[in-house]
Parts: sequence; C-alpha cells; structure tokens
Amino acid sequence: MVRFACLIVAGAIFSSTHPLQAAGADRFATYANPVDLPYRYQVPSPFRPLQPRPKEAFREAADPTIVLFKGRYWLFASHSSGYWHSTDLLRWEFVQPTGYPADKFAPTVVAIDGKLYLATSEDTRHIWVTEDPMSRNWRVAADIDAGYQDPALFRDDDGRLYLYHGLTSKGPLHAEELDPKTFQPIAKVDIPQSRKPDERGWEVPGDRNERLKNLTFVEGAWMTKRKGRYYLEYSAPGTEFRTYANGMLVTDKPMGPFVYQDYSPFAFKPTGFIAGAGHGSTFQGKDGQWWHVGTMTISQRHIFERRLGLFPTSFSQSSEVIADTYLGDYPRYVRGSRKLTGWMLLSRRKGVSASSTLDGFPAQDAVDEEVRSWWSAKTGGAGEWFQVDLGAPKRIEAVQINFADQDAKALGISADVYKYVLELSLDGRTWKAAVDRLRNGVDAPHDYEVLPKPERARYVRLRNFHSPDGGKFSLSDLRVFGNGGGVKPAKVRQVWFKRDGDDGRKAVINWAPARGAEFYIVRLGVRPNLMNQNYQVYDGQTSITVASLNIGKGYCVAIDAVNENGITSGRTPICSR
Repeated sequence: MVRFACLIVAGAIFSSTHPLQAAGADRFATYANPVDLPYRYQVPSPFRPLQPRPKEAFREAADPTIVLFKGRYWLFASHSSGYWHSTDLLRWEFVQPTGYPADKFAPTVVAIDGKLYLATSEDTRHIWVTEDPMSRNWRVAADIDAGYQDPALFRDDDGRLYLYHGLTSKGPLHAEELDPKTFQPIAKVDIPQSRKPDERGWEVPGDRNERLKNLTFVEGAWMTKRKGRYYLEYSAPGTEFRTYANGMLVTDKPMGPFVYQDYSPFAFKPTGFIAGAGHGSTFQGKDGQWWHVGTMTISQRHIFERRLGLFPTSFSQSSEVIADTYLGDYPRYVRGSRKLTGWMLLSRRKGVSASSTLDGFPAQDAVDEEVRSWWSAKTGGAGEWFQVDLGAPKRIEAVQINFADQDAKALGISADVYKYVLELSLDGRTWKAAVDRLRNGVDAPHDYEVLPKPERARYVRLRNFHSPDGGKFSLSDLRVFGNGGGVKPAKVRQVWFKRDGDDGRKAVINWAPARGAEFYIVRLGVRPNLMNQNYQVYDGQTSITVASLNIGKGYCVAIDAVNENGITSGRTPICSR
C-alpha cells in the first residue's frame, strides 16, 4: 500500500479490456490516486476569486517533478516545504531542506554529472545545487537575471542544457538554451504551437470545457526525449478545472519547430472521484517503464487546493505517448503490467449512518464518489463514527479513507495525526477491526489501506479517536474496494456519435443501456487503438456531450459498462469524422 514516513531532518496505450487481478500479483504493491502524502496546509487568502471559502485551512501539492537519481525517486511539488524520496513509488519519506526556498511553486530539477540542479517558479532568481539531496543541504549554483514561471530544466544527451517555461493567459510558452556552467540564456524562441483553444476543445476552460469566453492558461512545460524525438508537454486550460490536462508537441530538435499532436490531450481525467491530470512530469522508472505524475483538483476552499496523481504511461508503436487514466483513481499495481487490480468500488451511493452531522455536510456526501463534497461530524472527538451499509455481504480488499479536515486550524507541516479504527461486520452487531490506527496514527489525508487479507462483510464503520489540527471528523469519501460477488453488466451494443455541426470541438454521444450497469465509461480517441480519453457517466445516464475534441480530426468511441462485479468492454469502436 502507499505509505509515507515523515522524516523531517532537523531544522499507455491502454486496450479496450482492463483485466482483473493478475494471478500471483502482490496485492500490497498497489496504490490509488490521489497519491497518499501528508499534503501541507497553506496560508488562506482573503481574495474571494482565489479562495471561495475565506479563512478556511486547505492542503495543497501540485506541479510535481519526479526524477530517478542515484537509485531513488525524488518528488518535488509546489508549496510543500521540501521534497520526498522513494525506492518503489509507494512509500515516501520527507526531507525538509535548507539553502533554497522550499515553498515556491513548480520546482524543477535536472541531474548533471552526479548533482541535482533546481529552479522554481515565482520569478526566483537563482539556480540551486546539491550532490546529496538526502542531506537536505543546497547551495546557490548560479544567479539568473530574470526568474521564470513554471520552469522545466532539460539536459540533452550531448550535454547541452535547455529550459522550457511560461504561465500565461494570452501568449505562448518559451524555450531557451542555457550555458551549462553559468545557466545564462544563449538562445531563445517562442512556442506558438502551445495555444489554440479555438481549435482544441480541451484547451477551453471549465469543468466540461464549456467556458468559451474565459481565458485559457497554458503552463507546465516538461520535456522528454525518446529515440531521438523530443516530446514537449504543456498544460491547459487552468489548474482549478476538472479538465486540467496535458497536450503534446513533438520535434526532432530541442528548440523546435514543434508540431502539435492531434491525439492530445495525452493525459486527461475529467471525471471520477478526483479529476485532473495536468501540470506535472513524465519519467522513466527503474524497470524502464514510463510514468506521468500530474496535478489533480479539489479547488473548493481555494482554487489551488490540489493533489498529485500517478499514471502509467507508454509509447505506441507509432510513437504517441499516452498516460493511462482509465479508472485512474481505482487501485492499480505499481509493477509489472501496472493493470487495474480488478477491485471495484462497493460504496458509492450506499446506505450510510453517522454519530452526528454538521449542518450543510450530509452523510451521503461521504459516499458520492466526489472529492469536492464531504460529510462532517459536529466534533473531532473520540466517539464520532461513520458507517456504510454495502447492502449485502461483499468481498473487501482495500479502503481509501479521504479525510476532509473540516475546520482544521494549521499551517505548513502538520505535527498531528489521524487516529481511527476501521471495523467490518456481517450483521451490524459483531465487529472486527480491519485497520487500527489508534496507537500509530498517521497524517494521511488520503489513507489507502490494503487489508491484510480479503474480508467478507456488509457493514464498514470508521470510528474516530482523534482528528488532527483542531478539525472535525470529516470525510470527502470512504471508498471501499473489492467485489460484489455477482454478475458483471451486459455489453453496450448500440452507440451513436454525432459531431456538432457548428463547433467541431463538441460531440454528443448516446448509447443503449446495458443490463446491470451501475455506470458507463465512454472511451474516445483518434483511432481504435488510440482511445486515450475517457469519461465516467453515472446514475442511469446514457448520453454525454463532450467538448474536448480537436477540430478537423476524426474520432472513435466505445462504451464500457461497469458495476461492482467488474467491467464489460463495449463493442468495437465506431469511428466518424
């Protein structure tokens, strides 16, 4: 399971099928987004456009960079008071550094000759360096004349150094070649291909790409090189939207010219429990497989209330790069094929009860599969509890406990922990502890716990013993994963796809209902073997309007049916101009 240790040093192209659990796979080597980290409390803002809930404490990490350096993964993220390291992408340990401002936005690092060099956003006018990031000690490597917004350092195979940067609602991103010793620019170009929302629906702001009059922010550049090709990713339309995603530009030279890739966005997650896959980085793991780590949105207390998501990534035979976001917040293996485990969500819209309920935060909001709403008890004291009735005995494999920190009062690194016991019961009278965090509490706002062994239960109860930082016991969702023990849904056999005649960025997709389906996944892409967009559609709906398309490009669509027993892939994709 994903876990962290708070070590504060003093001071893909996915196919149309998503197999269930692989035989012999390590059930503990799994994770579920958002990444389970002790996200830092940020300073509230009095400015209402930024913070719709004034004076409320909120947690944030965003704009992540992950690099593999000296056998470890190093994770840097915005406003996080430091960085984390891991040997397996599951268990993360924190380092609180000295020598550079660790609470800036968008830190970027690059390895050069056994050292890590770091730059940040917010017009910071230095580059820092360390030989040993574990030591926490950094020093200034160079002064720069002008700072950058959302910088991304990239060193080519020939030793030449480049920087890609920009955060703008009007202009393009930029590329610079830097002197590798002084870090001063020796060549500069603009990248006009990084913006065209009038032709690219996914670049239009809004949770459904619907705000046609709003400004589009392009930002979050990141460069990857593979087999002589340069892949420059960039983010749009804005970090607070569920549609926050990454487009792709490709070139055979690090300064361009760049060519927009019509299968963009390559990382896109507009629906599900937590949405967004924008500003981040793409990196190669120890086993040679690729990953994308990106920014996911909550954006309720503050538009920068954000989390991190980790997505398996791969290159097609024709060299497209795709982050697999299909059910991208369900449990997934971190090694091997990195498939979904096949553990389905058992708790959505099920019956609930609670010890108490704070006005405006109903209990049903803790099982609505929506991180942006939450239930809260009236207090944070021992004796508060929350319970889900799954409707019948089910096989339970794992839980994700997403705490909401209602009325917490904290800044920066929390010195407190959640203490709770998760219990299971077949009859609602006799209970068995499945996860006990009473003595070894954790600061884990998205606590993903794989049970020691699968358990059969109908009732799941979370008993609070202590809520940290003066907050109330509150949950954005208690997500229970396993298998319902019944029959998978029938196949969706009829699908209709109609492009908007006035705006080619939009299309209406309809389908015939499938027996036994709890929800549907609309898969969409520019070819039958390149279905890299997906939308989850709930509550009996059999139609969706999508507005993320590229004008002048044909698309293919298929519909999968899902319930708590598994996934039934749809018919062969239908394709249309």
